Amino acid sequence: MTLISDRYKVLGAGISSLTLTMGVARFAYTPLLPLMQQQANLGVAEAGWLAAINYAGYLTGALLASWINDLVLKDRLYRIGMVVAIVTTAMMGMTTDPTTWAVSRYFAGLSTTAGMLLGTALILNWLIRHDYRRELGVHFSGVGLGIVFSAAAVALMNRWQLDWHEQWYAFTAAGCILLVPALACLPAPDRSTVTRSGQVMADAPPGANFLRVLMAYYFCAGVGYVVSATFIVAIVDRLPELSGDGTLVFLVIGLGGVPSCVIWDLVARRTGELNALILASVIQIAGIVLPVAGNGLLLALAGAVLFGGTTVGIVSLVLTTAGRYYPTRPAKMMGKMTLWFGIAQVIAPAVIGVMATHLGGYRVGLYLASAAMLVGVVLLVVLRLVDVGARKPIGANSV
Repeated sequence: MTLISDRYKVLGAGISSLTLTMGVARFAYTPLLPLMQQQANLGVAEAGWLAAINYAGYLTGALLASWINDLVLKDRLYRIGMVVAIVTTAMMGMTTDPTTWAVSRYFAGLSTTAGMLLGTALILNWLIRHDYRRELGVHFSGVGLGIVFSAAAVALMNRWQLDWHEQWYAFTAAGCILLVPALACLPAPDRSTVTRSGQVMADAPPGANFLRVLMAYYFCAGVGYVVSATFIVAIVDRLPELSGDGTLVFLVIGLGGVPSCVIWDLVARRTGELNALILASVIQIAGIVLPVAGNGLLLALAGAVLFGGTTVGIVSLVLTTAGRYYPTRPAKMMGKMTLWFGIAQVIAPAVIGVMATHLGGYRVGLYLASAAMLVGVVLLVVLRLVDVGARKPIGANSV
């Protein structure tokens, strides 16, 4: 097998792992939320708490990822996480017990870390070692594909009139299929300290001020992301003129996310990563508020395109930037960044759930999310004035 085919095999493993952990274990909950509220008596506040618990698991996984330095251990935990993603998905359809649901959502969050951080770190390490560009746009297309898959699957299963139990079991079966390439196509990690061309791989940590401001920005991005990603289907379905269109909007978010990472990689090549992040964040603010800014489906779909076309790109740009400073241990800084992203995802859904109970809907959450992203843009502008204080990370060729 040639090296080029090996590259696509590795990227295919990453796409499969993200589709499994994000699209099945994590995001299937979003389009299934209205059905569970109708058929399983899931309350508004409880829905928010389950989302928060899911992100608490993700936060725990991010903390663990920031502590683990051994590539072999990361590889082992990655593979365990893929199996956990399937088990936790099956658990959701087995009961109406809130405690079991909470356990499922927590460990599903942990499994998401396996795909999002450990898998991403292993793939970035492989790309660096083989002298490819340190860009993860193709890999992160798995997030958009996961959203598309979960939204399309629920829309199709609703047409078939499958109940919420049956739909969770269908997602479990799909996860078993995705498990095969996610495990089989990712090679064992290489512990050597040089790239294929003989270049020494050395970590080059950024300055403390740069890291603090970037973490604060990523916290804001976490708020902006989680509100729409978790509640957009319920928000749109509750609008009288858009009732029943929530799953369509969620599907369009995923479609926007599939090519977005590759596009933002190209933008970053021309403008630099910070300028690309600023532009993506401004566009995302518009994407967040458009679904509730008017009374038509067109605005909601436009917002979905803008949100989907930026949110995955932002994650890709931030985590790629983080991983570049630690080529031998990419998950180290990725984990630190994701801690703050995860903290936002624990706090925001719970707060929005409580607010929705008192205010009669999740709509206010979108305005809160857009305000958080506005603060994030300001932080990025400040970040451009902060001295990085770090050596230039190891480069890679333009293959």
